[in-house]
Amino acid sequence: MTLHWVPATDRGDLLADPVALAVPGIEGAEVTEIDLDLADTAAFCERYGIRLDESANCVVVAARRGGETRYAACMVLATMRVDVNGVVRKHLDARKASFAPMADAVELTGMEYGGITPIGLPGDWPILVDAHVAGHPRVVIGSGLRRSKLAVPGATLAGLKGAEVLSLTT
Repeated sequence: MTLHWVPATDRGDLLADPVALAVPGIEGAEVTEIDLDLADTAAFCERYGIRLDESANCVVVAARRGGETRYAACMVLATMRVDVNGVVRKHLDARKASFAPMADAVELTGMEYGGITPIGLPGDWPILVDAHVAGHPRVVIGSGLRRSKLAVPGATLAGLKGAEVLSLTT
């Protein structure tokens, strides 16, 4: 099956509402429709011939300190794992950090689980972009919906408001 990439601004119907609002300011963003059943990264990559190191996942982290919970998004290549309890926890100055519960991530982002993307996140969320993602010429990421994917330069993700480039993996 072939992917048909088009400018993301041409297909707002393939973007979650917060993503559609943010994407006009995202240089070079393209979107493609995919089979809903193939939204998970490994299945998507296998079916559509995208290498795992060309795909990046957005992990929503809940960081806690003294009764306060703050959220952050972490972008890592699909071949890597986020060091939530080490690098991310320390960077966010949290006593405890963990993957955000699915219901919280969906409600707070306005996006579908499995399609969450850093584009269109709440403005006060830090976006932690792994250096491997930031340096990538083009990564495939979520669109806010499970039935489509976005492709953007890694530098675009590194340039998002609130983004910081770090080494997020162990």
